[in-house]
Amino acid sequence: MSKLSGLGGRLYRGETSVDFIGRRRRWYSISALFILASIGALTLQGLHLGIEFKGGSSFTVNKANASIADARAAVTATGIPGELIVQNIGTDKVRVQTVALDNAQNNAVQDALASKFGVTTDSIDSQIVGPSWGKEITRKALYGLFGFLICVMLYLAMAFEPKMAVAAIVAVVHDVFITVGIYALVGFDVTPATVIGFLTILGYSLYDTVVVFDKIRENTRTITATSKQTYSQATNLAVNQTIVRSFNTSLIALLPVGSILFVGAGLLGAGTLKDLSLALFIGLAVGTYSSVFIAPPVLAQLREKEPAMIALAKRVNGRGAAPVVAAATTVDLEDRPRGPRNQPKRKGRK
Repeated sequence: MSKLSGLGGRLYRGETSVDFIGRRRRWYSISALFILASIGALTLQGLHLGIEFKGGSSFTVNKANASIADARAAVTATGIPGELIVQNIGTDKVRVQTVALDNAQNNAVQDALASKFGVTTDSIDSQIVGPSWGKEITRKALYGLFGFLICVMLYLAMAFEPKMAVAAIVAVVHDVFITVGIYALVGFDVTPATVIGFLTILGYSLYDTVVVFDKIRENTRTITATSKQTYSQATNLAVNQTIVRSFNTSLIALLPVGSILFVGAGLLGAGTLKDLSLALFIGLAVGTYSSVFIAPPVLAQLREKEPAMIALAKRVNGRGAAPVVAAATTVDLEDRPRGPRNQPKRKGRK
């Protein structure tokens, strides 16, 4: 910890620096690879929507140590068409999700599950979700997402500046796209809990980005008057000054979410937690990456195109080049070989 705090102090004072802004093409390339992988996963596999979005029937059996294999075999024997989604809920429940069924098919599934697990049909909790309700949930989820993005852009434009808002939205879209792609690749069902997880990671990503942007604004408040650094150099210093804080915050946030995902959903079989925890775990990691490697370089790239920042870069580069030229000139004059002075000959007296 002492070494980490010492490194953080050197980064904050500018004694040690990592060129985050100058290497932006490298970070963009890494993000492009993940985005291409997400496009491939969405194209080939697509998202597995839960019955809350596409409609269907759900059957929950209360039975200790009920296995997924037994539940799948019982429902498959009834000849129900479509894909079956079977998962454990804790240690005493198993849930089966099917496509939308009529009354006869619904009764057949209940009878098969009751016979398989030795319970009564009345103890099986069955729910039918119509497609119209699923469309309504999808529409509200999209409204919530776009409304969130619009509100965030307006706030950042008023609190900071419009180009910071644009850079933050680019980072948010980057986070959501990669998270959705990994979600499609893993094959987990998209449920309302997943949507809540997406909105949560958007808030976390923006929180981390706003902290970095606040330091950038502090470093660049009088940058045109002092002419000591270019905008990219001041931005890079701000990222170095906040990198340790971003790492510590993200690690502390990932530890409990990781325990929910790997211990709660993986070892204990709490299937209802995996949708939310996976979205949070991926989103937190990707959000930390974008707040350091994507949002600041995009902001610097946008600001460096302004005439004032172009003139500032010329002044800073001119100041940096002048001492080198002067020193070189001085060295040339001092090291020049000196030969005998050629003086005009005096005319002799007659």
